[in-house]
Amino acid sequence: MSRCRFAPVLLLISLMGAIATPALAREPTDEEIERLLTASRAQSMLAAIQPQVEAMQREQFAQLTQGKTLTAEQQTEISQIQAKTAQIVRQSLAWDSMRPVYLDVYRKTFDDDDVKAMTKFYESKAGQHLLDRTPVMMQTLMVGIQQKMIPQLEALQAEVKTVSAEPIPAPPVSPPEERKKVATSSSTKKKATTSKKSTTTKKSTSTKKASTTKKAPAKKTTTTTKKKT
Repeated sequence: MSRCRFAPVLLLISLMGAIATPALAREPTDEEIERLLTASRAQSMLAAIQPQVEAMQREQFAQLTQGKTLTAEQQTEISQIQAKTAQIVRQSLAWDSMRPVYLDVYRKTFDDDDVKAMTKFYESKAGQHLLDRTPVMMQTLMVGIQQKMIPQLEALQAEVKTVSAEPIPAPPVSPPEERKKVATSSSTKKKATTSKKSTTTKKSTSTKKASTTKKAPAKKTTTTTKKKT
């Protein structure tokens, strides 16, 4: 009887434990990730990126050398550097070197259930059709974005042209006769100030001389009085 009483309680505790502690997600294996990469055509997509990266590097080299006159030696050096960078890109984006990166990223990002679900989708007819039509979809999307942005950019360029076309007012310039009057008046003022300075200096020197001549006979009288005593 005691066992029958405790059986429902134990069953309830076990159910509550299962609900409270969900099952831990299992990490996908390398084989499962490899199957997903094959189904999603990861290798072919990586190979399609390589020419785009090389074209970007060529444009960068062209911008660096634009408008510069280079000697034959400099041109050969630049071509050698460009060839080395292209080789580095090919080696870095090769599938043998990028495959471990893909495995590590997918392992850290998705669990086993995610990888299986994505593999099932990409292996289906709908998934393969999505991969087939993705390049065309991206081109159509870029055209739509351009059609959306071009009218706004044209309006912005028109505003810039109107702002740059507005004439900047020049500072006011006086006629030549007034400029001559100003120049003559300034020159006369300078002459007057210099003449005043010269007269004041002459007066000061004359007063100094007069004061010295007046003080001289006073000294002589004092010496004569001393002799009489």
